Amino acid sequence: MTIPGKIGFIGLGIMGAPMAGHLHAAGYELHVYTRSRSKGDQLIGSGAVWHGNPASVAATCDVVITMVSTPQDVQQVWHGGLMDSARPDALLIDMTTSSPSLAQRLHDEGRAKGLRVLDAPVSGGQGGAKAATLAIMVGGDVVDYEAALPLLEKMGRKIVHCGRAGSGQRVKLTNQVLIASNVLGLAEGLAFARKGALDMKTVLSVIAESTGASTMLKAYGQKMVDGDWAAGFFVDHFIKDMTIALEEADHLGLDLTSLRNSLHRFRELQRRFGGTDGIQSIARLVG
Repeated sequence: MTIPGKIGFIGLGIMGAPMAGHLHAAGYELHVYTRSRSKGDQLIGSGAVWHGNPASVAATCDVVITMVSTPQDVQQVWHGGLMDSARPDALLIDMTTSSPSLAQRLHDEGRAKGLRVLDAPVSGGQGGAKAATLAIMVGGDVVDYEAALPLLEKMGRKIVHCGRAGSGQRVKLTNQVLIASNVLGLAEGLAFARKGALDMKTVLSVIAESTGASTMLKAYGQKMVDGDWAAGFFVDHFIKDMTIALEEADHLGLDLTSLRNSLHRFRELQRRFGGTDGIQSIARLVG
């Protein structure tokens, strides 16, 4: 399948907008829809074509990418006109972090309709989306992955075919399970240092070269120290991811105690401070 000039992109939030922008900058004719049109103003102003609903995007483009918030949003978009209006042999790619079982179901429903479906969730946050350095984890048929690769390479740096439909979601959820423990552990470690009256600049410098170093330390250590809660990845979205991961773990018969504890703490954070800060704001609960 040769990638055509017209690409549809549905969902222009803090991740979707820069991802779609990279495709537009690469010369593809971009067709967009998002629930809040104002989020697409910059892209529309630079030449992207606005559509009033997902069905219209699907009827126009041979490739449609979705990047929405929750599995419920995915179902609403895909079953709310996207699949029924898609062109024959269209390539549909969901880049939302969602349920592996939903990804498998959409793949099977798509195949029955003569469509090509991939799940391709991403990691790297808003910074990775803006810099086009995302890690992209793809599930689905390898021939469809190969067809999508030229597009995915415009948005990410590490693109991997993880296996059959749903596998991309499973790898992404593995990543989120690891983050859940790491970011809470970072907050607790820094609280321990602060309560011990240590110089936090020294602590960050030493730990960065020690076995406690981590991607979480690099991304969020200074922000936790500074009380910078600006979101690159929303608390609300992380709770959604952890909830999906815990449901999947329960289905697999796994007792993931650390994940369950992290989810409990983040839900407490959400109740007390809302869910629109970045995940580093978990430090507000720890001290």
